[in-house]
Amino acid sequence: PAAAPAPAPAPVVAMPKCANPDGLGISRTVVVDTTGGPGFGFEHFKQLDFLRDKEVVLTFDDGPWPVNTPSVLKTLADECTKAIFFPIGKHATYYPEILKHVAAEGHTVGAHTWSHANLNNKKLTEAQQKEEIEKGFSAVKWALGAAPSPLFRFPALQHPPAMVTYLGERNISIWSCDLDSFDFKASTAQKIVDTVMTKLDKFGKGIVLMHDFQKHTAEALPELMKRLKAGGYKVVQVKAKAPMQTIAQYDEEVVKGLKLPTVSSRPLNSVVQTISE
Repeated sequence: PAAAPAPAPAPVVAMPKCANPDGLGISRTVVVDTTGGPGFGFEHFKQLDFLRDKEVVLTFDDGPWPVNTPSVLKTLADECTKAIFFPIGKHATYYPEILKHVAAEGHTVGAHTWSHANLNNKKLTEAQQKEEIEKGFSAVKWALGAAPSPLFRFPALQHPPAMVTYLGERNISIWSCDLDSFDFKASTAQKIVDTVMTKLDKFGKGIVLMHDFQKHTAEALPELMKRLKAGGYKVVQVKAKAPMQTIAQYDEEVVKGLKLPTVSSRPLNSVVQTISE
């Protein structure tokens, strides 16, 4: 009998032409199979190092936030490059339009808990830890109107072993980092640029942790992009193989907690009265 036809190779998606000839761009795009909850970033995980020399992954936590997140998006668009965003669930419900803009620009959107709780806090029960994770993803899904990617970053990079196991069971990948910009401590934009470049030049590559919530980060980004380009660094875009499967219970909890405008239930004549004809 004739052999079964070989499966067609995955299509290589052509990148749209960059309007900025000096833009940083994207050197390659990788797809991550999140089955089993693989971990990335040398701060915690040494096994899965997919970056080649001089490659970086740009990541941003704690958004979406007015002014700063749109500023970060503009710089990334000007440079024709992409990042991973790890938004806080509550922030996603405050500013869904900003998060929609992140996704519309082609960036990968994961999650960073519901309220940025330190999941190593001994006062939290295991159920509360899980709720922080799940509500975070459900809130991002609500804000986007579509499933996020199953990519998760622990607040303060605090990894409780039970939650690492849980994320594995949920097929959610864990993203630590190779180098922290410490932008939340920086008093100037220049300090952020110098910190990132000093560490990159030492390590030669890496997953870079930044915060689109921080004003100085938004201010630092144009200069950082120039320095990355000048240093011969290349950006790798990360995508998930399959979208996140959220849990209905937490989807409902998020919607229940939203302070959305409601249609008035008052009778018409108590709202509108004829005073003259």
